[in-house]
Parts: sequence; structure tokens; C-alpha cells
Amino acid sequence: MRDYKTQMEAAKKGIITPEMELVAKKEYWEPEKIREKVAVGEIAIPANCNHTALSAEGVGGGLRTKINVNLGISGDCKNYEVEMEKVDLAISFGCEAIMDLSNYGKTNTFRQQLIEKSPAMIGTVPMYDAIGYLEKDLREITAKDFLRVIEAHAKEGVDFQTIHAGINRRAIEAFKREGRLTNIVSRGGSLIFAWMEMTGNENPFYEYYDEVLEILRTYDVTISLGDALRPGSTHDSTDAGQIQELIELGHLAKRAWEKDVQVMIEGPGHMAMNEIAANMTLQKRLCHNAPFYVLGPLVTDIAPGYDHITSAIGGAIAAANGADFLCYVTPAEHLRLPDVNDVREGIVASKIAAHAADIAKGVPHAREIDDKMSDARRRVDWEEMFSYALDRKKAEDYFNSAPPADEHTCSMCGKMCAARTVNKVLAGETVEFVEEK
Repeated sequence: MRDYKTQMEAAKKGIITPEMELVAKKEYWEPEKIREKVAVGEIAIPANCNHTALSAEGVGGGLRTKINVNLGISGDCKNYEVEMEKVDLAISFGCEAIMDLSNYGKTNTFRQQLIEKSPAMIGTVPMYDAIGYLEKDLREITAKDFLRVIEAHAKEGVDFQTIHAGINRRAIEAFKREGRLTNIVSRGGSLIFAWMEMTGNENPFYEYYDEVLEILRTYDVTISLGDALRPGSTHDSTDAGQIQELIELGHLAKRAWEKDVQVMIEGPGHMAMNEIAANMTLQKRLCHNAPFYVLGPLVTDIAPGYDHITSAIGGAIAAANGADFLCYVTPAEHLRLPDVNDVREGIVASKIAAHAADIAKGVPHAREIDDKMSDARRRVDWEEMFSYALDRKKAEDYFNSAPPADEHTCSMCGKMCAARTVNKVLAGETVEFVEEK
């Protein structure tokens, strides 16, 4: 029986938990350094005490950039088998987190199966599930009802929950006063906003925040403070509504830490490239260096079908400038529920962004696999190159679709391959291109 409720409580008591030990090993850090950072909230280790299949990961400054995969059923697409295929794909790619965003019917069976099998940390947005779970219309749901859903997810073993507690009356005033091109694009944020406007009440997650924290503390669930007023277009980024909510989130982070509840802060969705670095600095300053989880950001609004690319561009810049956790975006963003292939493309794009940022940040050992790949390319060792590829299957498929006549080249350069030419010359061999007749 452990003598602490949460990772943060243990860290404050000077206890190095098994989860901290594992994170330290994965990150090439000393366990004591991990403990120190968890104690002050600069690293979070989302690890629900009921998630026994978890292989713990750390999120925060100096660690590898983590990525999250969103999945889950909707009213129009409710095939649980397909969603579980996406789960298997995310696990096979080593994704550190999976968020179940199911918003139709009774979702707990799928979620429990997900928690039982997944070594990745599991996140949810209880607000999405409230209507189906409670079988009530939005207007009829009470503040206490919302807390029931939070507790249900916590009991099941969810490691972190996105809770939109920062969109209080003050933040809404700033949003209304400013005026926006795309209003509120956060699904959870829009539902809270609608509930507040229809009932005339304060945000229940803000009003009853202490009760929310007590539930999360009981099961060691990390609170991911959702950005209900994140910009949904580059036009709206860094406006008064976004910044006012960020100020509120910084205050809520400190209140959570006082209760030994770990915190992540969620950040912008759409943002021009020239604003990203400043936003990362602003978030870390206003939110006291809490781990930052960004939803993109998408750097242009005109690429439906290619938003995994626009997101990867923004994600790489964000992570290189301090973001700790990237939410993947698929080619289906803004268009439909992603299929399995969309999920694959989104995962790879996000992993490219995260890895590129880790190299830029000097994360320990991040560049080693790149050096191995480059050495294999110099030697034109295809099998070794495939073994280092982020997506081995795609690399092999491309190569095999147009195989070269000479195995030590590819079909683009053939015998004029630069690596082949230089290797031969350095080995004292003659380079010849014309075959004798």
C-alpha cells in the first residue's frame, strides 16, 4: 500500500515512485531530477492508479516531446472494431498517449477495453461523454451531474482528463467584447459556453473546481486544463479571449498543485508561424512552466485534406520553442472522422514534428538514430535504413515499387548515385557508367 495519493504528493515528500524511475530510464535522466520537477509541476507523469497496463511517460520541460492520438466513435461512425484498429496502430508506433473522444451512446465498454490493453496513457474529455452517459439534454444537466462523469472516467482508469475550467464569466466577457471570425471551435468549450448561456450559471468546472480536484486526486488523474477559447483560425490567434483564458488557466494550475494534482495546459489550434514562439513563452510564463499540450497549431487555414502537414509545421515550431506534448492532426481534420490510414498519416506527421523539435532542443540521444540512418545511407544498406525509418512499411513499399537494377542504388539515380560514386572512388575503384557492348 503506497503512502501517497498522487505522483506530485510523493515527489513533494521526497519519494521516488516506480513511475518516476521508469520515466528517468526512458529519458536518460537521474530519478531525483525527475522527482524535483514533478514536485514543482514542471513535469507531469499521468498515471491513474487503476491503469495497470500503463508504461508511464513524463511530459514537461527537457523531456522528449510526446504525441497524442485522438480516436473514438461518433453518431455517424460507431464502429468500435475500427477504433480498436486505430488503438493497435497507435501502440505499434509507440505513441505515448491516446485520447478517447467518443461522444455517442454508452462509451464505457470501449474505454475499459482500451485502458486494459494500452501501455500508452489514456485521456478523455468528460464533457463529450456527459450527454450520452447521463441521457439528458444539455440544459437539463446539473453541475453535480458533470462531476459524476468526471468521477466515472477516473474510476475506470483514465490518466488525464481535459476539463474546460478556464472559460468562466470573465473569459466569456473578453471573448464577446473582442469578436471573432470563427467564434468557439473547441467542442467541449462550445458545450460549456452553451450551458452557461442557457442556464445563466457559472462554468460548473470553475465553480466547483475544488470538488473536481478532489476527485482527480483520489485516482491520481492529471488535469489537462482545456483551452475552450483556442483560436480556430489564424485570424483569431493571440486575441483577448485566448489570453484571458490562459491567465485563468495559470491560476487554476496553482490551485491544482496545492492539492497535489498534476497539471497540463492545453494550447492554440490555429496560429501563424510568426506568433508561435512568442505564444510558447507566454504560456510558460503565465502558467508557471506547467507542461504545455498544443493542438497543432495549424499554420494556415486553406489545406483541408493536408492538415496533418500544416499541423506538423506548427507542431515542430511549437515544440522547438517549449511545447511538451503534441496532439496529432490527420488529413481528415475539418472533413470527417479519420479512418485507419488517416490515423497512420497523422501519427507519422506528428512524430516527425516531435522528433525534429527534440533534435533542435538537444534532448539527450535524440540525434542518435538520425546518425545511424545517415551512416546506413552512406553505405547504401537498404535493410538497415528501413529499420530506422519512422514508417518502415511505407519506405519499403516505395523502394520495392520501382526496384533498381543495382541493389546499391535506387531507381532515381541508378549508377549515378552520389553515395555509390564516392564509395567506389574512396575504395580505389574505377567509376564506370557505360557498359561494354
